[in-house]
Amino acid sequence: MCGIVGLYLKNPALRPHLGRLFSPMMGEMTERGPDSAGFAVYREEGGRDEAKVTVCSVAPGYDWPGLAQEAGEALGAEAVAEAASNHAVLRASVDAGKLRDWIEAAHPELSVTSSGSALEIYKDVGLPMDVLDRFGVSQMAGSHMIGHTRMATESAVTTAGAHPFNTGDDLCLVHNGSLSNHHRLRDWLREQQGVRFQTDNDTEVAAGYLTWRIGEGASIAEALEAGIRDLDGFYTFAVGTREGFSVLRDPIACKPAVMAENDDWVAMASEFRALACLPDVEAASVWEPEPGKVYSWGGSA
Repeated sequence: MCGIVGLYLKNPALRPHLGRLFSPMMGEMTERGPDSAGFAVYREEGGRDEAKVTVCSVAPGYDWPGLAQEAGEALGAEAVAEAASNHAVLRASVDAGKLRDWIEAAHPELSVTSSGSALEIYKDVGLPMDVLDRFGVSQMAGSHMIGHTRMATESAVTTAGAHPFNTGDDLCLVHNGSLSNHHRLRDWLREQQGVRFQTDNDTEVAAGYLTWRIGEGASIAEALEAGIRDLDGFYTFAVGTREGFSVLRDPIACKPAVMAENDDWVAMASEFRALACLPDVEAASVWEPEPGKVYSWGGSA
């Protein structure tokens, strides 16, 4: 099962209302994924020179200000932490990879959900709307969001196992389906290409594959096109980058997906009912994405 939603706002005037528009879309996917949920939001308040790394703590009452102070002292740059439920976004004017490396080395009790300059990923166990309320999604602004509601059929119900997954700066992936060659591919990416993984989820392997391809010089569209050949299985992918988002269904396309676009926004979901709540949807073009074809918006081509 599982449900996917994505919303990219072409009209900048709508960006202060991104979270309010996105939340009902996720709510409509509850039946497809009631055990856990997560979302990625893209917003650039600090510019590309400021890194932000989203971290999660399983222990309540974590000392986020103390973490920021320690990071600043260790990295020689002012750092601040903005908490949201059991997550926090740590910001500093350093390279995002350097900040992420420090967190993973100095604080193994924390899990990193995302890194980059625009991306933030929040996810947790529970009904989708409960998860969204925990993080105050309806008040969030930004350019685009991608979300996932999970029904765990092959692994445990955990926060770490929830989507989205991030393996490279400002890149995230959500996935409905199943890959059959992810174990072998994970080993190759880890041992030969240095890609780091935190879970056994096949979706994280797909994200790591895209990170590797992009690191080799491919655009996101080129990386997804290569994935048609290299990723065995059946799937619908929604991929976020700093510039926009992309959608791909495998060549058989047995997993559902629908898209809609008007002058103000473009959106995708596993079912149309998640799009029906968007403004002026009656004037939008609505279609089912073709098998094996990459769709990209916002400079993600």
